[in-house]
Amino acid sequence: MQPTHATIPQPQKIYLADYTPPAYLVRHVELTFRLAPKATRVIARIQFAPNPAAHSRDFFLHGEKLKLIRASIDGTPVQPVLVDGGLTASVPDAPFVWESEVEIAPIENTALDGLYMSNGMYCTQCEPEGFRRITYYPDRPDVMAPFDVRIESDLPILLSNGNPVERGAGYAVWHDPWPKPSYLFALVAGDLVAERGAFTTMSGKDVSLAVWTRAADADKASFALGALQRSMLWDEQAYGREYDLDVFNIVAVSDFNSGAMENKGLNIFNTAAVLASPATATDMDFQRVEGVIAHEYFHNWTGNRITCRDWFQLSLKEGLTVFRDQQFTGDLHGHAVKRIRDVIKLHTRQFREDGGPLAHNVRPESFVEISNFYTGTIYEKGAEVIRMLHRLVGPVAYGEALDLYFDRLDGQAATIEDWLQVFQDATGRDLTQFKRWYQQAGTPQVSVVKEYADGILRLTLRQHTPPTPGQPDKLPLVIPVAIGLLDSEGREILATQVLEFNQPEQCFTFSGFDDAPIVSLLRGFSAPVILRQENTSEELALLLAHDTDSFNRWDAGQQLARRTLAAMVIDNAPPSSTYLNAMQAMLMNEALDPALRALILSLPSEEDTAQNLALAGQIPDPDAIHAAHEALKNHLAEHLEAVLPGVYAAMQVDAPYSPEADQAGKRALANATLALISRTDHGQAAEAQYAKADNMTLTLGALASLLSIGRGNSQLAAFATHWADDKLVIDKWFALQVTEAAPRRLLNMLNRLTALDTFDWQNPNRFRSVLATISANPAGFHQADGSVYRFVADWLIRLDSVNPWTASRISAAFDGWRRYDTGRQALMRAQIERIAKAPGISREMSEMVGRMLA
Repeated sequence: MQPTHATIPQPQKIYLADYTPPAYLVRHVELTFRLAPKATRVIARIQFAPNPAAHSRDFFLHGEKLKLIRASIDGTPVQPVLVDGGLTASVPDAPFVWESEVEIAPIENTALDGLYMSNGMYCTQCEPEGFRRITYYPDRPDVMAPFDVRIESDLPILLSNGNPVERGAGYAVWHDPWPKPSYLFALVAGDLVAERGAFTTMSGKDVSLAVWTRAADADKASFALGALQRSMLWDEQAYGREYDLDVFNIVAVSDFNSGAMENKGLNIFNTAAVLASPATATDMDFQRVEGVIAHEYFHNWTGNRITCRDWFQLSLKEGLTVFRDQQFTGDLHGHAVKRIRDVIKLHTRQFREDGGPLAHNVRPESFVEISNFYTGTIYEKGAEVIRMLHRLVGPVAYGEALDLYFDRLDGQAATIEDWLQVFQDATGRDLTQFKRWYQQAGTPQVSVVKEYADGILRLTLRQHTPPTPGQPDKLPLVIPVAIGLLDSEGREILATQVLEFNQPEQCFTFSGFDDAPIVSLLRGFSAPVILRQENTSEELALLLAHDTDSFNRWDAGQQLARRTLAAMVIDNAPPSSTYLNAMQAMLMNEALDPALRALILSLPSEEDTAQNLALAGQIPDPDAIHAAHEALKNHLAEHLEAVLPGVYAAMQVDAPYSPEADQAGKRALANATLALISRTDHGQAAEAQYAKADNMTLTLGALASLLSIGRGNSQLAAFATHWADDKLVIDKWFALQVTEAAPRRLLNMLNRLTALDTFDWQNPNRFRSVLATISANPAGFHQADGSVYRFVADWLIRLDSVNPWTASRISAAFDGWRRYDTGRQALMRAQIERIAKAPGISREMSEMVGRMLA
């Protein structure tokens, strides 16, 4: 008899097909905030006008957790009807003025959505639907209006969107002249200090810049200010986009659900995405800060000036802006390493999503809570779709299309169709088939058959996208396949060219060869697909050693590692000598960028190994995968023992710290070699590095190396004592212990960490530092007795009651439950169902677990 499972009822869905224009447009908004922790008053004066394009004249304003004090229309008091999610009222069939006064309690807003308080500071987060927790309003992105905001408070700093108009004792007035949707509204009030700067735009306008922090963090704001200036200059040079206000403010907030928010002229940031100093931030932290600041600044045009018509179009702004911030970082620090890191993130986050129950289109067809769709598919895959379009039309045509996009749609709320139409009009290219990238979920698989005879190479490509929830059958996509050819000595005999692969099966021929060439396929990861081709280990070693495409060199090393790990897991085989020798040759190749060598030397993650075994039809065994990874690291350490100290010594930097690529690359390779050295010298070199390190990159690298071999307790304790007053550094302390814990000791570690007074579980950064980091220790998470599953579920249920946004995202740890053996499946399913049945479960969490179980 098959076991039966409870059916989890799903909240009502919203469908793209049901979109209708707003009944009323907003011409102007005036807001007055009288701030008080438990009783903030928000007075709104909104000018409405009937929308000629509307299908109805029903007047509805969104509102949640608001206490309505009064309301009027054209000065006459009214009694609106309060309904679920808002209110309705009878209004004139002509322009009118709506006024309301509501009361809210920011200090009680633990969801961090709308207006809330963070350590005495008032701040907002309105994307996607937080504004309805501030006042009654048509809280949808296609309703855009200029805002005037008056803030009344005795706090010293009072900020909002736009330009400052007036400041007096206990108040400040701001005016934003650019029409914006409510999700871009922002307000900050607190005791803050500013790192100030300036920027002169290409038309000669002077812009005042400020990065606002608490006084204790003032020494960590200068890098962010410089990153903002670099972003503004790059956007002018690369896209011709000039900033359009007199001021640009960034505020660092310690309680924030996401990384940052692009509110017009007042970007609100998680402290983790803005504060950086050599002593407290790693090289990767510096790069993240710079990338996130660029991303939010670039939104000023791709998200603010042109926004999305509805939330189904979310990738229109996010995918495009991610692609732009990737271009920016590549231009500043090198495209090769940046591309590899972006693809690692795509593989880890989005490929997993595409291969499980949470798979969805780049443009979804429906949702219950849009907050659940701030995903790798929307962001990273969305950026890959833009990258493919850029590759297919070429950089010149791409630039012309973007100019047309900005000219045609400035000030509007747009759709994916508007975006693609611009490219069709600019290039004359039919993008009907290309649009399927937005409409079909799942990661396409491309298989390759190579045949060589009489000087002719014949490549047959076949594409297939596996079924995903709600989409059993998929149509062929347009897939740009970048290809190059090498001879048997590793010399390039065909420079990169792009094949346009758009049929279920397609054949491409190349001629004029004396011997069978070595094929370098999908150069630069030219499409987000899984490539299936039969390369010998010797061919992969040749590509690793000689390919002119840096991404494919790295990928060849990863394929060798995956092949070696699979044989070790499945057949208990010894490590491949081809792999070990290839790693030694790469490590000793001083012509290669140290950062690239560090990436090549790093093994695929254990999660990556599990995904690839599952794709090959194997049931992943987390314990066997972990054992294979540890064994291969030990073999690498022994195989490279004679050369590692020399490389490590050569990577030491004798200069003041800089986060720039040359120094960061050397530190990356130094830490990568140190991790292997520690396996043979019992941590002596790591202890020495920890003792003399003058920056967080080397400190954490040494501490991670020690913990990975079961040492470092004294250093760990000293670290906690030294950095006790720095929340972001202590977040690293928590996360490092979870990541490096021996799998069978993980539960004890988790219980100990969450019992500490410093584990402020209602702070998203601190909660993520433990609960989200568990996914980086898959063998620990997948304990055969299910104990860690229960631990995670317990905490998700607890957090969901106060912060559904963060809890629902971390619940994705369970999304691969069907991949594992029946015992683990049953244990994971039991916890997912327990979460689903928890009293008072949020809509966000209900949707997530419902999709996992569907």
